[in-house]
Amino acid sequence: MVLAECNETKKNMTEVDTFDYTVEQFADLQLLRYKVHEFENLTLKQKELIYYLSQAALEGRDILFDQNGKYNLVIRRMLEVVYTDYQGDRADANFIHMEIYLKRVWFSNGIHHHYASDKFVPGFSPEFFKAALQSVDPSKLPLAEGETVDMLCEEVFPIIFDPEVMPKRVNQADGEDLVLTSAANYYERVTQKEAEDFYNAMKSPDDTMPVMFGMNSRLVKEDGKVQEKVWKSGGLYGEAIDKILYWLGKAAGAAENEQQKAVIEKLIQFYKDGDLKTFDEYAILWVKDLNSRIDFVNGFTESYGDPLGMKASWESIVNFKDLEATKRTETISTHAQWFEDHSPVDKRFKKKEVKGVSAKVITAAMLGGDLYPATAIGINLPNSNWIRSVHGSKSVTIGNLTDAYNKAAHGNGFTDEFVYSAEEKELIDKYADLTGDLHTDLHECLGHGSGQLLPGVDQDALKAYGSTIEEARADLFGLYYLPDAKMVELGLTPNEDAYKAEYYTYMMNGLMTQLVRIELGNSVEEAHMRNRQLIAKWAFENGAAEKVVELVKKNGKTYVKINNYKKIA
Repeated sequence: MVLAECNETKKNMTEVDTFDYTVEQFADLQLLRYKVHEFENLTLKQKELIYYLSQAALEGRDILFDQNGKYNLVIRRMLEVVYTDYQGDRADANFIHMEIYLKRVWFSNGIHHHYASDKFVPGFSPEFFKAALQSVDPSKLPLAEGETVDMLCEEVFPIIFDPEVMPKRVNQADGEDLVLTSAANYYERVTQKEAEDFYNAMKSPDDTMPVMFGMNSRLVKEDGKVQEKVWKSGGLYGEAIDKILYWLGKAAGAAENEQQKAVIEKLIQFYKDGDLKTFDEYAILWVKDLNSRIDFVNGFTESYGDPLGMKASWESIVNFKDLEATKRTETISTHAQWFEDHSPVDKRFKKKEVKGVSAKVITAAMLGGDLYPATAIGINLPNSNWIRSVHGSKSVTIGNLTDAYNKAAHGNGFTDEFVYSAEEKELIDKYADLTGDLHTDLHECLGHGSGQLLPGVDQDALKAYGSTIEEARADLFGLYYLPDAKMVELGLTPNEDAYKAEYYTYMMNGLMTQLVRIELGNSVEEAHMRNRQLIAKWAFENGAAEKVVELVKKNGKTYVKINNYKKIA
């Protein structure tokens, strides 16, 4: 689980030094552990609330697996039964490779890489897996009525073993039907044009409070008619949603205050009726709840898994405010109007009055769905543009996760391998943890939380490019302000050179090191990775004549070298 950041008091340093953040490593993945700082200081009622919300967070796991691919749950169950019940030689190479494959499926919530979106290549043979399936109790396998093990294998094996079948979870290639060529389970027997036409017909340019059409449904074609199957109690995913509702009901009874109780009860109503207007009412209540220390996200949230950027994957996080670290983010949000006024964008896209932009550092207590195990380190919600403009947004940096990233990275040899010289290493050692955290804060609060669309512009206007461009916008806001003298004036950075640590690591990541997650020859598909490469390559290519940034060779290895930080800024 790749995690990340937070400030640690001196009295905890002995404890930190002995805490093993790294759990396991396999394939291209490293699993990290994280601490839940200050949990012991919460009241019993707050802990009770966290427990109920955490149980609700766990119940949506299978929703995400199914959203990520039609066959994911069947394949996972087949693998798990063999893993637990196989009586053959577990030291055999085929079994060992199957175990690694299962761990990758668990990690990525399906058979496609969580970042690259490419289908995993199994290291075990079809013959081994078929024999293993035939050796276990068939009643434990996901067999349909009247289906045999041989029939199950005939149907599912091409999905697992044939590289040409469902090769990408999310396809973003120009000139292709992104719906038909993506394995994500948001559409069925529907083309990209049919999906776009279906939702365009619902939208009105005069609607100043548009719902996020398609957010909580699968679009299908049945008997020649395109229609939605809504995710709600009594509808699609109804069984899992009913379990979520049970725990949310318990959580409402343990709420910290009436405002928080109203938030939970409105979410319960949305899960029951599936009405997107209800969801907007919930989002408004949620963004206005600033007094509760415990907070959570539970539901259909981010649209990165949909090739058209409309349908939302299920996710959850249960958290509480880090009171000390939040002082940093509150400084930023308090001055949000100054940052908005001084941003370099066209004044038409600036808010004349910044409303409701709040920022805090949180401690994650439980993660679920699309936030587990590969999780975000910062969040800005809600995603509805009109709600953000009228009612504001919440920006968070997930402190104990970034802390785990930072602690695990120290001394792991990464900087020795990839950083160009001692000068850059010294900058990174001194300032990278701080400036990395600040970039996340600025990204969420000033990036996602600032600006406005022109009147009448559809928030889905950029279609498949929307997620990448929005992430680029957020990153650029953070990168633009990190070197600003205002950051030193506000006490957020210690001096005018600290920003260079984030600039170097960002350029190194965007141009080179993030590519270790992608198999050689494949395209970058994930929105955050595309955004980083877009920015880094633009700076590299546009500064090439003056050698602002170079890729240089040293001892047979390629390094990023920044010659002029001011030019990049």
